[in-house]
Amino acid sequence: MLRISPHLTYDGQCRAAFERYRAVLGGTLTTFITYGESPLASQFEPRWHDRILHATLALDGLELLGADELPDRYRAPQGIFIGLTLRSTEHARQVFEGLAQGGRITLPFQRTFWATGFGMLVDAFGIPWEVSSNQAPALRPVRA
Repeated sequence: MLRISPHLTYDGQCRAAFERYRAVLGGTLTTFITYGESPLASQFEPRWHDRILHATLALDGLELLGADELPDRYRAPQGIFIGLTLRSTEHARQVFEGLAQGGRITLPFQRTFWATGFGMLVDAFGIPWEVSSNQAPALRPVRA
């Protein structure tokens, strides 16, 4: 069995991000371990002990993982999007709007030739998302 689990990193906002994702996407937060709570605590300066070492949000057979990087190691995500495909256009729009709060919309949620709703954004925590409806629009027949 193959399982792919996106692992997102943050510069101190992992807890807030995962609480937002749970509110918007549903699921269950199954893990929130800080650096200070871990067996590795003595390896980190006390000022980093409140940062999240590991977070897990369980969603319909998928795990979304997260962690706070230490400031000297953190790099903003580049070259990726977390893609979400939802069954209905209305649900996709609601998720898009929830993730966009405090972030930046790079492509407004709209009808496309491949979906009745699609949009792109970077959330308030710096994570890029593509949100799509699973509903395909009715296509016009091709005329010869």
